[in-house]
Amino acid sequence: MVRAYKVKGEKRKKKGENYDKEEEIEVPLEEEESTKRMKTEHTAADTEAAERVVDLLSGIPVVAADQTNKAGVIFIIERASLEIAKIGKTYQLLNSDEHSNFLKKNGRNPSDYRPDIAHQAMLSILDSRVNKAGRLKALYVRTEKGVLFEVKPHVRIPRTFKRFAGIMLQLLQKLSITAVGKREKLLRVIKNPVTQYLPIDCRKIGFSHSSEKLVDIQDYVNGVNNDTNLVFVVGAMAHGKIDKDYVEDYLSISDYPLSAAYCISMITNAMERKWKIL
Repeated sequence: MVRAYKVKGEKRKKKGENYDKEEEIEVPLEEEESTKRMKTEHTAADTEAAERVVDLLSGIPVVAADQTNKAGVIFIIERASLEIAKIGKTYQLLNSDEHSNFLKKNGRNPSDYRPDIAHQAMLSILDSRVNKAGRLKALYVRTEKGVLFEVKPHVRIPRTFKRFAGIMLQLLQKLSITAVGKREKLLRVIKNPVTQYLPIDCRKIGFSHSSEKLVDIQDYVNGVNNDTNLVFVVGAMAHGKIDKDYVEDYLSISDYPLSAAYCISMITNAMERKWKIL
């Protein structure tokens, strides 16, 4: 008789367990759905945070549709010191301030690694009234290693060097940077040579302090036909000069050596006066 009660008790237990299991099935489903929702929201938030810096690059178009047919300027920044290397466990944009010991160990001159020069030059071009008036047709940058990339005129380059270095690191690794929520590539690595992207009727002008042709930049640009597109080639290296075959005319615009950013500001100011951009 004891065995019978024992068996009945087990049956009741098993039935109770079965009922319990059936009741518990619905609860995890609800939790799973809410968990999925939380995960989706978390992933979206992380993605938005990760791409926030890239989203800041997308600026408001600075050119009206009726201005695109006018003659404009194209800037080419040559010999930009934009090189990445694996330091420890991460890849970083090399610069003389932070990676001096690493560069010396690898037999390189730290003073040659100045990505801040290219940063200042790009800001000077994109901040100019020439660009805001829609007369900047294109901006190209070529690194010391020969990597060529295009920067859209309406891009807002980060002001701080640390964020700029992050953008350049992403560009050189992924070969392009796309605006969040858009398909437009704000920066993209393109094939050499740069001459294939230049207009046929353009005049290519290089700048070097060592050039024997010293000119007043205002008088020089005033003497150019208003229908001619001008291509300005400026070096972004700490030492040396640019020597490119595609440049038609090398000019010196000052008795003194100038930084790339200041040279660009003189050029853009001259073009603004020529075109009466206020």
